[in-house]
Formats: sequence, C-alpha cells, structure tokens
Amino acid sequence: MNKANSDRITRKWEGGLLMKLDMHCHVKEGSIDSKVSLDEYITRLKEQGIDGMLITDHDTYKGYRHWKYKMKGKVHEDFVVLKGIEYDTYDAGHIICIMPEGVKMRLLEVRGLPVAVLIDFVHRHGGILGPAHPCGEKYLSFTNTKRYYRSPEIMKRFDFVEAFNACEPKESNEGAAKLAVKYKKPGIGGSDSHKPDCVGRGYTVLPQRVTCETELISLIRSKVPIEAGGILYDKTTKDKIGKANKLLVYSFWFYNKGGALLRKHKRRIKSEIENPVDPIDPIEIPYLKKHSAL
Repeated sequence: MNKANSDRITRKWEGGLLMKLDMHCHVKEGSIDSKVSLDEYITRLKEQGIDGMLITDHDTYKGYRHWKYKMKGKVHEDFVVLKGIEYDTYDAGHIICIMPEGVKMRLLEVRGLPVAVLIDFVHRHGGILGPAHPCGEKYLSFTNTKRYYRSPEIMKRFDFVEAFNACEPKESNEGAAKLAVKYKKPGIGGSDSHKPDCVGRGYTVLPQRVTCETELISLIRSKVPIEAGGILYDKTTKDKIGKANKLLVYSFWFYNKGGALLRKHKRRIKSEIENPVDPIDPIEIPYLKKHSAL
C-alpha cells in the first residue's frame, strides 16, 4: 500500500468511518504453535487501535470457543471477535473459511478435504472462503500446489484473496495482490501472528463496521472497496533458519498428507451427515474427461 493510500485510510479510519480488522489470527487456546493467548492478542490489537479480529486457528474452532464460553460478555466488550478457520486442504494448501454465526460444521475441523469439495461445502452452507498467503511456501499456498497448476480457473470460485500477510515476504504479498486484481476478488489482510510482537502487523480496512460473521460475509460478497495493508514481520521461523526452512516445508507435506489419511474415516462420517451430496465442480469437467480417457 502506498503512502497516499495509507494516509487517506488513516484519516477516514480516525474519523470513525471505517473498521480495522486483523483477519488472520492464531491464539494459544486453538493453535499449538501460537505463543499468544486470546486475551493478550485482543489487548495488543486494542492498543494499536484495531477494532476486531477473525480467529483463524488451524482446523479447529477451539480458540473461538474459548472466547464464546469463557470471555464473551465478560471482558473486551468494546471489541469484535469473529469466528473463522484456516483449513488444511488435501491438494491446495491453506484456505481461510468464514461461516455464518450459528452454522456449526464440524467437518471443517477435520483436515484433508479436496479444495473443490471444500468450496462447494462452504458455499452451500452460506459461508465464504479464500486462499491464505496464496503465493507463499510450496504445499502450503494455493498457487504453489499442483492443484493450481492443473486448474487455475478454480480461483474464480473463491470469494476473496489474502492480499497481505505480515509473515510473508514482499514478493509473496505482491503476487497475492496481483492475483486479487486479476480475478477481481476483494483482498483481505492479516498478521498470521503466532508471536506477541507480530500481532496486528497485518490488517483489513472495511468501509463500514460489522458485528458478526453474517455482516462480514455480506460485505465481502458485495465487493465494496476493501483494503489490506500492514508492516512485514521479519522474525518468523523461516527467516531465522534460512535454507533449512525447506525441511520444515517437506515435513509439513508429510504431516498434512498423513493427517488427511488418518482422518479419512472421521471425515467420511462427518461428510455423510453434513455434506451428503457428492458435488462436481463445473470447472472440473474438462479435467475429469481428460483423466478418464487415460
């Protein structure tokens, strides 16, 4: 984001016309790799003048449940906490999903769905979704997966793109922003924080305030101007270990594939209850014909 845009956003935001959200947050109560409790996360965001957060723990709503059952109505009543999830797909990396309040889909807490099935499932139940850090690490990020290489058109079915992620390098965020423009998708921003000093470094600026997931979903679907920005965080694990980060990337690949296989039975049971239809994405038809002919 250039300085002129940043100054304009700040002026409008200080005038109370906009809402600032961190839309990629990991808290200790839900993510085993997070070092930040939900209470500390909210406190730090409020100190920075940020109005709300979307909790996006990996394949679980535990962090949000901690808010709902232990904190909501008791503390931080001037702050908006929304429910999201960062889902580990079988074939397309990490996808941020936002469901309407009151819609409880336990299938989203079982990693390993193919992305085409995930898109259909989320949309059928009124939610929205988009790729997290889409131009980031291999296997974790949509444009660096075989799924994207085989059928990039599936981008058209997403509702938004994470256009700024504070834990990604400049080149990755530039690629994500271009992807959002190319496919005419709203670009959101978030810190992807797992450590206290990264909290709030990425954010989304909304043109109006929201108080619940349904309002956020409606706003993003309406394609009103949404802006993403922040300050890059240069103390991530991959920054510290350099080339050795490749080992972590490949470890994640094995972990994700293994986890998906181990949860196959559980995923099937949940699917029979919550997703009984076996959808065929129209975008997939040319590829299905191609592979069936082999």
